Amino acid sequence: MWSVLWAAVRSKAPYVTFPVAFVVGLVGYHLERFLRGDPPAAAEEEKSISERREDRKLQEIAGEDLTKVVSLKDKLEFAPRAVLNRNRPEKS
Repeated sequence: MWSVLWAAVRSKAPYVTFPVAFVVGLVGYHLERFLRGDPPAAAEEEKSISERREDRKLQEIAGEDLTKVVSLKDKLEFAPRAVLNRNRPEKS
């Protein structure tokens, strides 16, 4: 008889264990929150590294005039010299 009883308990264990564990966890969660109190609100969330990098780049170019750029005709170093050196006219 004991073997039949233990087999039944073993087969039904998940159906009993899960609700008990859920209730224990729920009570423990609320008890800990009650004892510790509400967490303090963060003043500002910490920015990610990419956001910090973007902010730093924006601050660096804030004082520059971005409309003045070198034209491509004046800027001849857009390709390696060995590739276009034959067809490029020499600057005098």
